[in-house]
Amino acid sequence: MIHQLVDEAVAAGARRHRACQLLGLSVRTLERWAGGGDDGRNGPKHAPANRLTDAERRRVIAVATSAEFRDASPKQIVPRLADRGVYLASESTFYRVLREENLQHHRGRSRPPSPRPHEHVATGPWQLASWDITYLRSQVRGQFFHLYLVEDVWSRKILGWAVHERECSLLAADLVRRIHEDALVDGVDLTGWVLHADNGGPMKGATMLATMQRLGVVSSFSRPRVSDDNPYSEALFKTLKYCPEYPTNGFATVDAACTWVTRFVAWYNGEHLHSGIGFVTPGARHAGDDRRILAARRATYQRAQRRHPERWARAPRPWLRPDTVILNPEVGCAVAETARRAA
Repeated sequence: MIHQLVDEAVAAGARRHRACQLLGLSVRTLERWAGGGDDGRNGPKHAPANRLTDAERRRVIAVATSAEFRDASPKQIVPRLADRGVYLASESTFYRVLREENLQHHRGRSRPPSPRPHEHVATGPWQLASWDITYLRSQVRGQFFHLYLVEDVWSRKILGWAVHERECSLLAADLVRRIHEDALVDGVDLTGWVLHADNGGPMKGATMLATMQRLGVVSSFSRPRVSDDNPYSEALFKTLKYCPEYPTNGFATVDAACTWVTRFVAWYNGEHLHSGIGFVTPGARHAGDDRRILAARRATYQRAQRRHPERWARAPRPWLRPDTVILNPEVGCAVAETARRAA
């Protein structure tokens, strides 16, 4: 499995040492594993000298599960035992033994950590989208406008947007409905279209969810208070607010904000060479024109190499096309996804 992940990353354009680094390995270790199994590390040949005896292990379990300490963590158990002149094991050993015995679980009234959101894979446009709401400063201190924006994750094209004076699930549902209608005009059926968002009120409002269900759109949500689960919208908002033309003094009216966002969307979709999709524009990738553009670039570099081969120490830049985009990839896909984004 490890060899397969590294080979896939290298084939996608990543450096072998960077792929190994992500897995916590050295290139030399991977080479020693050639022809072997998934993991060539066999571990120590003998039991460590400081290993707990079976009797000591049973005593650790008995103390941790006793009526006195069953509601306490090892960080509370160890110092209390020390105050009584008793030493059984360190906190880390307590944790390790409880974990191996499947006795370490979330306890207490606090919420357990939220599970990772479901992984979504897009291999073309109109399969997966991300949306969010961001603040736009007005010229009145403390007053903001709200930009609703939907982005196709695979092509990075902005599919729809709106600026309003408030956040509301009704306004969000109206935006999704307009995008759905525009897609139907273009002959695109959005049944099964996945729309990812965070856990804000407009995203999970009854009107929004009912509209998505009626249109056949699949909802997907980030973990609470985890912005990294919605990275594409966050990256787009950063591009928007850090571009040189963004008015640092704020917008005078909603109409002024709409006028500026209209120009930004036209530039972003039609002129911005996006690094995550092979340095083509989101509009070109969404329409399928990126294959022709990247092929022309490869031909240009090949001609340049033929004219002056002495200037090329290695193969010319391949100008690869990222065919697959993954939202919230599982841990096992981290190497491949890093390679795809680097391509």
